[in-house]
Formats: sequence, C-alpha cells, structure tokens
Amino acid sequence: MKNAFTVDLEDYYHVSAFANDVGMDQWGTRASRVEANTEKLLDLLDAAQRKATFFVLGWVAQRDPKLIRRIAERGHEIACHSLEHRLVYSMSPADFREDTRKAARLLEDAGGSAVRGYRAPSFSITAQSLWAFEILAELGFTYDSSIFPVRHINYGMPEAPRKPYSIDTPAGVLVEFPMPTLEMAGRRSPLAGGAYLRLLPYWYTQWGINFLNNHERQSVCVYVHPWELDPEQPRMNGNLTSRLRHYIGLRGTQKKIANLLRDFEFCPLGLMVTEYLARSNSVKDHGRG
Repeated sequence: MKNAFTVDLEDYYHVSAFANDVGMDQWGTRASRVEANTEKLLDLLDAAQRKATFFVLGWVAQRDPKLIRRIAERGHEIACHSLEHRLVYSMSPADFREDTRKAARLLEDAGGSAVRGYRAPSFSITAQSLWAFEILAELGFTYDSSIFPVRHINYGMPEAPRKPYSIDTPAGVLVEFPMPTLEMAGRRSPLAGGAYLRLLPYWYTQWGINFLNNHERQSVCVYVHPWELDPEQPRMNGNLTSRLRHYIGLRGTQKKIANLLRDFEFCPLGLMVTEYLARSNSVKDHGRG
C-alpha cells in the first residue's frame, strides 16, 4: 500500500514551542541551517527513489527561492505551510486569508507550479478554526493535512475521522488527509511523525504503519522537519518540556527516516489525494448507474 512522505520545511527557530523566546523579528539574525538539512532529506529520498510533499514556510521561500526550485526540479510536490508560522486559531479569518495567499504566491513563483495542499503550523486547524477550510477552498487549495485526530494540549480534534474524508464548504470541496493514529481500547495514539517518530523506537513505528496498511487498509502520512536531522543545531531557550520534545532523539532520526524509506512505499501526498478523489467519483458514478 502507498503511504505519503511529507516534510514541514522550516528552520529550527521557527517552531511554535520556542515562539515566546525567539520572535519573528529575530529570525533574520539566526544562522540558517534549513538548506543543508533539506539537502540531507533530498539525498535520502533520492537514494530510496521516493518522492515527497514539502509543506514549505513562505518565509523560507521568500529568502531562498532557489532551494524551493531545486526541490521541485527533483520531482517533489511543493505545498504550503503558511507564511510566518502563525497558529491558525490565533488569527482572524482575514489575517489567515492574507497570510495564506501571500505564502501560496511565493511558493508558486519559486516552485513553478500551482500549490494544491496546505498544512497549518502545529496542526492549528482545530474546532476553534474550522472557518479556515472555506478560505482554503476560496484560494484554490484542493486538500488539507492539518487535522490531528487526537487530544493534545495545543492542538487536535479527537472526534475527527482517522481516514481521509471530504469537507464541503460554500467555496467548494476540500479533501482532508489527517495525521496517522492508532486506535486501541478506545484510545488514539499519534504515530509516524515529528517527536513521535524521534522519541518512540523504530520497531513501534514500523509495526504501527504495517498495522494500519494491512489490517485497517489505511495509508499513512509520515511527517518530518529538516531540523530533525541536525543534532548539532544551536540550542534554544524555552521551558523544559519544549526542550525535551525538540532535542531528544535527534541523533537517531536520519537512520529512522532511511529505514522508513526502505521499508515502505511512499509518494507525494497530492498524488494520494488525486487517487482518493478518483475512487470517490467512481463510487458515485457506480451509485448513479
């Protein structure tokens, strides 16, 4: 079964966990490491002959459009991860529309093709910000991958479906491809991305993806960040929990990603959304027949 490999392309100082310690006005003064770390990911993908979706921060694309063009030229999908990594539920609808519109324009200019997919910073489309779906459809997006169907202190929609589904908005239909979870004894557990990939042993992630693929017939959307392949990155201030979640496991991440790319079939998320829509239309046509 195909799975999606996705990258939230941002630098180490962009993460929400350190937003109170490193304001956006300081980003330009920090030593950027995003290009070198992204090249590591591109090399891993090339070695495994896999293609991915890169959800790119518009701020990065504005400062390094050549990096985004190289990603696209190597056969990967460019998608949107906002302009300035602001949490969706912290913005007004008007601010969100402008942030997303500007980011999409930068990414399309840099990557040379239309941007179809969106992922909110820190999965911040929640019950407080469902209005974002209509705006995404208005702006021409066809899919979103922001919903984490778990309960979490900063994000999550535990009542949301665990498999891809369509969202009808007044501006059109949007496909939602949620983050992967395991459901056991009525409880949902996150899987296969970010801190959950770094902190949990590889055998658990491997078992979880196999279980979802083979027993639930569910594709998995793996997600990583370039800074997760960089154990030598500058250390940031922040509370103890944030530092632990950010720094633990960095030295083993590159090997885990290489193992994932070896052990599973991956493709860009946009391709999986296209296949989902084709299946949905086929079912509708069969029903009408």
